[in-house]
Amino acid sequence: MVIINGRGEFTADEVRAYRQQIYQNVIAAMRVLLDARQKLGYAWKNPERQKNVDAIMRFTASEMMRGIDQPTFAEVAPLIRDFWEDASIKQTYEQRNLFQISDSCLYFFDHINRVAMPDYCPTNRDILFCRKATRGITEHVFEIQRIAFRFIDVGGQRSQRQKWFQCFEGITSILFMVASCEYDQVILEDRRTNRIVESRSVFETIANNKSFSNVSIILFMNKSDLLEAKVPKSDIRQYFADFTGDHNNLRDVQFFLLDKFEHCRRDRRRPFFYHFTTAVDTENIRRVFKDCRETILEQNLKALMMQ
Repeated sequence: MVIINGRGEFTADEVRAYRQQIYQNVIAAMRVLLDARQKLGYAWKNPERQKNVDAIMRFTASEMMRGIDQPTFAEVAPLIRDFWEDASIKQTYEQRNLFQISDSCLYFFDHINRVAMPDYCPTNRDILFCRKATRGITEHVFEIQRIAFRFIDVGGQRSQRQKWFQCFEGITSILFMVASCEYDQVILEDRRTNRIVESRSVFETIANNKSFSNVSIILFMNKSDLLEAKVPKSDIRQYFADFTGDHNNLRDVQFFLLDKFEHCRRDRRRPFFYHFTTAVDTENIRRVFKDCRETILEQNLKALMMQ
């Protein structure tokens, strides 16, 4: 949103913070892969790589939370690059639905030489791929075609949800984001509940809440690019027995997942809109938010006319 409708660029302090977060993303992802490789029992293609594992696994949780500086990252970047070249790590990555890992790690592994440079400055695209869980509630105000929009971003984790309703008073629209590619993954909190099922449960609570009877709901079925790549490799029927379409057809899978959300709305008269999105594609998001702007303004106008 900052790139499309905000200042268009980030401050120096923001860029430095994103750089540290990217370093953390890369190290954390490789730690996950190294741990998963061992648990899955995949043998190193080059056994010599085992001696370097501790150099990555040594980072404590507190060190990761404090942030990783450039010299530290530069030391471990060659090891991460070397690990990524091993067939056993690639094989582990292909089984990533079995464990918790950021879906942006592939992007940064492919750009690790650039990221490890002493003068590395994250690009806008790097920042789009950077992952940091939303904690608490943050507010952003953007002017879109000379109209001010106030966005309230809330954390999706279970521990954050009790904070939501304190900031929902006076809202005109709810933008609900679903990672559509996660139909074969489970949530971090209990490692059992399917992520789509969890998202649908939250959506059902919001969509059927009487407090939002006059609030338009815009559903973003996000990460369409990752869904397209996953559909041929991961049979959705293994996770949703009620799927009856062509499991290799992207549109069949997309609309099946969409129906999961749409059908849980009890009052079909309430305004509901949806978009298939790719958040890292700024042009896609620009078009979608142009449509959303018109939707929000139209719904507000209708509400005013009924007062």
